[in-house]
Amino acid sequence: MTGRTTVSAGVALAAALVAAPAAAELKWDNASGGYVRIYGQISPAWQSVDDGVTSKDTFVDNTHSNSRVGLWVVQPLNQSTFKFNFETALGLRGSGGVSQTSTPKGIDWDRTSIRKVDLSFSGDSWGSVHFGQGSMASDGIADISLNHNAMTTYNSVGDFAGGFEFRTTAGALSGVTIAAVNPSLDGGRQGRVRYDTPSFNGFSVALAAGTDVLTLGNSDKYYDIALRYAGEFNGAEVKAGLGFSRRDRAGVNRDDTFGSVAVKLRSGFNFAAAAGSRKNDGNYGYVLVGYEAQFWQVGLTSFAIDYYNGNDFGLAGRQSETLGIGINQNFDASNTQVYLGYRNHRLSDPGTSYNDVDAFLFGARWRF
Repeated sequence: MTGRTTVSAGVALAAALVAAPAAAELKWDNASGGYVRIYGQISPAWQSVDDGVTSKDTFVDNTHSNSRVGLWVVQPLNQSTFKFNFETALGLRGSGGVSQTSTPKGIDWDRTSIRKVDLSFSGDSWGSVHFGQGSMASDGIADISLNHNAMTTYNSVGDFAGGFEFRTTAGALSGVTIAAVNPSLDGGRQGRVRYDTPSFNGFSVALAAGTDVLTLGNSDKYYDIALRYAGEFNGAEVKAGLGFSRRDRAGVNRDDTFGSVAVKLRSGFNFAAAAGSRKNDGNYGYVLVGYEAQFWQVGLTSFAIDYYNGNDFGLAGRQSETLGIGINQNFDASNTQVYLGYRNHRLSDPGTSYNDVDAFLFGARWRF
């Protein structure tokens, strides 16, 4: 497929999603205040990557927020609420999984595509407990933001084009991928038990213990704890979080500490910063500046620029840098976002020089 054909098809697909009518909510209520709801989203994108020697254009699913379908069952029980959430990705080729040497199948669903099989009980006075596959306590802690531009500008840099390798200035593939040297260290999803406290003056604490129940042969154990805050000061929204996670692989621990903070002003300007450290294996800093406003009646327009700087991931003296810019346009009538993002990725090692990797991502996300 040529670049021109790919672009034309991508534009046509995005236009079709924008024109699609908003789906009626698939929700059924019962007489006791409970309900069942089916939801999902389609998230196609066109990805174009240039590694300084070759370029590659690919239809992908945006790894940051992939195509998925899910089910909620919610039922009040006296002073508590029971919830069940099942959610699975559709197994479409992700933007973070394509590389110079590999183009995954267009559709390749397996058990690791399952995102959530989560049972929870919650009450205002005592918090909530969760059982099953779902978010660990620190999931999302490194990625806190208060803008609507996360499909392109977001702390998880590897979601954009993370499978691509840097080339040396001699033109050889290095084996070092974008994702490997730009980690957010954020907590993920596992089969776990999790407890969240109620919110006290905007603060809450969560802790969890779990294991990888989806990958065959994986017996790694995971433990984490997170502190969250949400509040408002003179009309400015503030969110922040701090997390610690440990992965125990056959008695060998990998410890990560990370956090982020985001502020959104009444004017529409918004800011985010994050930092993280992996014990004995690197650290990073991340900043984002954004602005959003409703210029047209169709929906909110959001702009953002971000910068990631990593040090020593995988090699002492290594430095990685990523500069990104993105624009997102909401179309409220069709529950659709259309976006365009660009990232420039740089890497330097002691004694080795690499070409920059430039990547574009143009796509749309339709929710129902």
